[in-house]
Amino acid sequence: MSALRIDVADLLTHPGARRPLHVEAAVADLGGTAARVVEPVAVDLVLERVPDGLVARGSVHAHWDAQCSTCLQDLNGELELSVAELYETSPAEGETYPIENGHMIDLELLVRDAVLLELPLAPNCRSVEGRECAPVIPPGVSFDELFEDEPGDAPMDPRWAALSELEL
Repeated sequence: MSALRIDVADLLTHPGARRPLHVEAAVADLGGTAARVVEPVAVDLVLERVPDGLVARGSVHAHWDAQCSTCLQDLNGELELSVAELYETSPAEGETYPIENGHMIDLELLVRDAVLLELPLAPNCRSVEGRECAPVIPPGVSFDELFEDEPGDAPMDPRWAALSELEL
C-alpha cells in the first residue's frame, strides 16, 4: 500500500476534527516531457473534517531534474506548492477528490495534479538558475563557418536555382 494512501476513518466520525500530516514518498513517473521529480515528495497537510467531506490544506515540496532546452546542461530546482483540496464520497469529476472505501484518501492524485502543473515545460539556464547558457558554438568559430561546405561543393540542385536569383 502506498504511503500516500491515508486512512481517515477517525476524522470522518468527528465533525470539525483536524489532524496534521507529514508524509514523504516517491511517486512513480512523476514528470513531464522536460523535467521530472527524482526524489521523494514531501507533503505537509492539515486534514479537517467539514460537512461535505475532508479538506486537505498545506504544501507539497518536490525536487526536480531536467536539461536546459538550449545548451543541454543539467538543471535542477525545487517546487514549494500550496494546496487546498476537498475530498468527498461523491466527488465532482475534475473538481474534488474521492474518499475511497468509505475511509481512505489517496494523496498521490493531489500530488500529481499540483506538481505536473508547476514543472517547467522548457527549462533553461537563465530562467532556472539565473546564469547564461554554455556556448553552443565553440569559441573562435563563427556561425557561418559551422555550415560551410567542404571545397568542391556539389552543384546546386536546379529546383532551388530560382531562389538564388531573388534579391532580399
